[in-house]
Amino acid sequence: MSDVKINTAVDFCGIQMKNPITVASGTFGSGMEFDELVDLNKLGAVTTKGVANQPWAGNPTPRVAETSAGMLNAIGLQNPGIDTFIQRDLAFLEKYDTKIIVNVCGHSEEEYVDVVERLRDTNADLLEINISCPNVKEGGIAFGQDPKQAEHITRLLKDRAKQPIIMKLSPNVTDIAEMARACEAGGADAVSLINTLTGMKIDVHRRTFALANKTGGMSGPAVHPIAVRMVYQVASAIKLPIIGMGGVASTEDALEMILAGATMVSVGTANFFDPKITEKIVAGIEDYMRTYHISDIKDLIGAVR
Repeated sequence: MSDVKINTAVDFCGIQMKNPITVASGTFGSGMEFDELVDLNKLGAVTTKGVANQPWAGNPTPRVAETSAGMLNAIGLQNPGIDTFIQRDLAFLEKYDTKIIVNVCGHSEEEYVDVVERLRDTNADLLEINISCPNVKEGGIAFGQDPKQAEHITRLLKDRAKQPIIMKLSPNVTDIAEMARACEAGGADAVSLINTLTGMKIDVHRRTFALANKTGGMSGPAVHPIAVRMVYQVASAIKLPIIGMGGVASTEDALEMILAGATMVSVGTANFFDPKITEKIVAGIEDYMRTYHISDIKDLIGAVR
């Protein structure tokens, strides 16, 4: 098995990744928190925490709650703002031989555009657009819950961005394939999915909500089968490359995403209970390919139909 030559590199939006593994935004910071635990050079890419045009304080505490098969978070996209992000986070990631995907958030078209334009002349390789943010000008509905808004914001940002743009899809919709088609129509270069599912936890002893925000984003192993189904649906509906995410906690989980149609895979919540999980998955994919005599990972992408 050891003599099988394998290629784990993938072409994502014209950018060569040494392997298909990245991290889910908000679970890895910008790599600084994991620097002493994970060799960032071994990852295909690092996806940063969401960044806005101004610092966001986030939601009040408590804003994280453990569940039986994952976690709820209502962090509220706390971030230092684009100025600090460029000077600190991007400068830090420049030291590593890994691609950089910057997650972008905002409350209005203008806020998104401001961040995207500020990132034009940086070392960011791709931009992941978090369209689960509430559009304050439209009464608070998320950009990612209305196909027309999703197509509009995609087209607007594609016209402003220098880097390829990845639209991050929310699962909290009736038809995620419809949202993916809207982003494709707007000119997106890729999509990523799924973002967290809306959930709630109640502390029965205190008889109150476990999160100050009442609801939060559910992530972890419990959402994985839903995420795989949605990745498969989207891969069947559009021609764009996909980053699959949602409860990926093992090599098998990552391979499911790839076989369902994802070109890349993001690892999120699992980083909290096993900080070295990304490295283990990279090595596990290589072992799997040797075991089954698969020379090129491209032969696995979307192989289950």
